[in-house]
Amino acid sequence: MTVLDALQASLADEHAALYTYGVLGARTSQATSPALFETLTSGYRRHRARRDQLLLMVRDAGGEPVAAEVAYDLDGSLLRPPQLERAAADLEAASVEGLLALVAQSTGSVREWALTEATWSAVWRLQLGETAETWPGAPELDRA
Repeated sequence: MTVLDALQASLADEHAALYTYGVLGARTSQATSPALFETLTSGYRRHRARRDQLLLMVRDAGGEPVAAEVAYDLDGSLLRPPQLERAAADLEAASVEGLLALVAQSTGSVREWALTEATWSAVWRLQLGETAETWPGAPELDRA
């Protein structure tokens, strides 16, 4: 896998993350669940900034950015706040894995950026109520 391939894969992941956060946000209420609404909104904003950065990075690497899918398959039963938080936490776990694949394939500023973003997603999972992991993004290393 080349750096450009890893950037494109990360960009595709971000398209899916934005779609997912949009659906999760639409299934909550700022009036009845303001903390959850703000958490999901913050996650959406971070992923949008990440997607925008990846668009630039793909172009800088000489590629044509992969387009978003028209729609993504999501669980239709995600309606209650704990389910929404869990779905967002799962999304962040997937983000950590994808970004660490980019870390593995890159060097310099791209690697530094990907590691910063992977760290953010790992920490954001804690904000979403998950417990800390020894090796976030690499469950195969957690032998405990």
